[in-house]
Amino acid sequence: MMSAEKNKNPNKSAKILYQPFGLVTSMLAGLVASQVFKQIWKRAVPGEHDDPPNALESEYTFKEVVLGALIQGAIFAVVKAAVSRGGARAFERWTGEWPGD
Repeated sequence: MMSAEKNKNPNKSAKILYQPFGLVTSMLAGLVASQVFKQIWKRAVPGEHDDPPNALESEYTFKEVVLGALIQGAIFAVVKAAVSRGGARAFERWTGEWPGD
């Protein structure tokens, strides 16, 4: 019974110690995802509009706005998941504890 308690405490402390590390990796993921999306948008929609559409900009069609949001959401989700998972693995290598679960 005592070993079960020992296993729970390191996980709780690992979660607490991981929070600042996770925050930094999340911010980096957002920056990377933003740059990736901008580059993909430039190549996906050639023309005079290099910037992705904003929902309230009248020069974009409804289809362009929805497509932009779909692409942006997918890219952000994939980059965030990849960076979060990589950060958790790095944290585990450095500390010996998995920050999740």
